[in-house]
Amino acid sequence: MGRGVEWEIDPTLDRIADLVDVLGAPHRAYPVIHIAGTNGKSTTARLVEALLRERGLRTGLYTSPELTTLRERIAIDGEPIGEERFVEAFNDVLPYLQLVDDKHETRLSFFEVLTAMAFAAFADAPVDVAVVEAGMGGAWDATNVADGAVAVITPIGLDHTRYLGDTLEQIAGEKAGIIKPGAIAVLAQQPVEAAEVLLRRVVETGATAAREGVEYGVLGRDVAFGGQQISLRGLHGVYDEIFLPLFGEHQASNAATALAAVEAFAGGAPTQGEPNLEAATRIASGESFLGGEEGQLDPALVRSGFAKSASPGRLEVARTGPTVLLDAAHNPAGMAATVNTVTESFGFTRLAGVLAIAADKDVAGVLDQLEPVLAELVVTRNSSARSMPPEELAEIAEGIFGAERVHVVQRLDDAIDRAIGLAEETGEYRGAGVLITGSVVTAGEARTLLRVGEGR
Repeated sequence: MGRGVEWEIDPTLDRIADLVDVLGAPHRAYPVIHIAGTNGKSTTARLVEALLRERGLRTGLYTSPELTTLRERIAIDGEPIGEERFVEAFNDVLPYLQLVDDKHETRLSFFEVLTAMAFAAFADAPVDVAVVEAGMGGAWDATNVADGAVAVITPIGLDHTRYLGDTLEQIAGEKAGIIKPGAIAVLAQQPVEAAEVLLRRVVETGATAAREGVEYGVLGRDVAFGGQQISLRGLHGVYDEIFLPLFGEHQASNAATALAAVEAFAGGAPTQGEPNLEAATRIASGESFLGGEEGQLDPALVRSGFAKSASPGRLEVARTGPTVLLDAAHNPAGMAATVNTVTESFGFTRLAGVLAIAADKDVAGVLDQLEPVLAELVVTRNSSARSMPPEELAEIAEGIFGAERVHVVQRLDDAIDRAIGLAEETGEYRGAGVLITGSVVTAGEARTLLRVGEGR
């Protein structure tokens, strides 16, 4: 498209608003469940979409970034749109790009164009509901031209501080921008500083809050082969004996948030309009506002939908003998969840790591989380221009791991081979494992190298 790199941001909704306007407002052709947050956005979006599809609805799913192909970002009925349809979607918006560019000092960005393509593709399908993940932030993210009947905020942490602010309050303020008047705001558990900002936005907009740990949550969970067995309390009922083929406490929490979002959607969000003062008063006092069975889902549907769910690149088992895990964690909070899950769900006696991470991340914070569980660390780079050079990464890692545990390898494929060798060094193959992590790009490229999903 020739529209610059995706991570360079000029924060405004003016350009995307003009583009969807000349396209005939495709983002208003269907209801939207809008998802923002720091960690767990893509997984939660996929879980929401899986439940909606299990209910027989035609779904659109917009997520970012992709693991292997750009077409993954725009999915209809659970499948990435085909190559021909992707080209058609681009051609649908192409005649209007110059028209909008000419109105503004800055041209439409790559992400803005792709977002418009997704909205148009969903309207053309047509879908019954679109699940839309914000790319970065929320208030000025291109996806925020849509008004989500349900707005979901996954856990907030420090990330993208160059653009969103360097405090949890500032970042939460940006994420809170997707909460619109009259919507239902489904709020995953948050640090206190973030929760206060989000609830203030709920009150200001007259939205209705559904809070993890208050209106909904995880009642119980047990590690199971290939995932976990969970019990969830939704907004309108209790759902037991759910098998979730994803690992970790954080994924159980993502499932609970996804369930609450679908219940809220099924029950019908309040009519948009003037702020609901009664709701605002009750939220401010900490009183639960949602209740009853209006939005309760069929438990069998919930079990079936979650059992079929997947989240590629999120502690995904890529191979066995030794076990190789792929994970897209790229900030300290995400890596903490990954490490806790590896400890809980896998009985590794020796774990080697491969790390390729963007230079603008909290690299030391990520390494601090990894150090207690990794016997050896191989540092490398992925294909992104943002990827930290291996030598620089090694210098930081050696200060945390010690030089004897850090190995520098220039190419990701060679780094994977080196890590497998290091994991198997003691000859205890059954307990050996490799964790490949640091970014979505790293996980996606490793997935391709290991030929995951090709039936092998």
